[in-house]
Amino acid sequence: MKTAVRLTASSVFGTLAVGLILFGPAGTLRYWQAWAFLAVFTAASLGPTIYLARNNPAALQRRMHGGPRAETRAAQKVIITSSFVILFAMMAFSALDHRMGWSTVPPWVSVLGDVLVVTGLGLAMLVIIQNSYAAATVTVEKGQPVASEGVYKFVRHPMYVGNVIMMVGMPLALGSYWGVLFVLPGIAVLVFRILDEEKLLTQDLPGYREYAQHVRYRLVPNVW
Repeated sequence: MKTAVRLTASSVFGTLAVGLILFGPAGTLRYWQAWAFLAVFTAASLGPTIYLARNNPAALQRRMHGGPRAETRAAQKVIITSSFVILFAMMAFSALDHRMGWSTVPPWVSVLGDVLVVTGLGLAMLVIIQNSYAAATVTVEKGQPVASEGVYKFVRHPMYVGNVIMMVGMPLALGSYWGVLFVLPGIAVLVFRILDEEKLLTQDLPGYREYAQHVRYRLVPNVW
């Protein structure tokens, strides 16, 4: 019951907060791209959450325990805070772009952006299904195995691949080309998070060093 209450409160608060970030800078409620994005993002987030609540509550608890204060490593506190700031700035700037008319984005591109958002969130969900230890914080639990099957066969951090896909889709979904520029600092923050996370995994997770030697690429096959 407590989990259900927390999920409901988090969903309502999150939707209202994103709505303010979008419609405030846009200066209008007549912004169909923002309404579509809100609907898509909420549905794509809520569906997997309900699935985890029913089928893997432990994984859901790991995902709910996140944010800067939940991180135990000082570097990760800064990294997570920076990622949130970039994400919110991306949404606000994209909404401002809509207001000022800096970009002319065809409706089909905005729909494509929504598809990318769903794809990114869907990939993140697939990662959690295949690795229930995929927490929202950088940590290693007692008895945690190395995830090496499924999407982990291709890159070492598939959830962050989903994050990148989602970041690319968000400004397009909101009708902004200029907002895509925020993807660059967003990826830079992810790179720092990955490098710091791998220090911990190599040190504290038995078998991770061997896995890293087998799966060479962290984020993009044949690139990095």
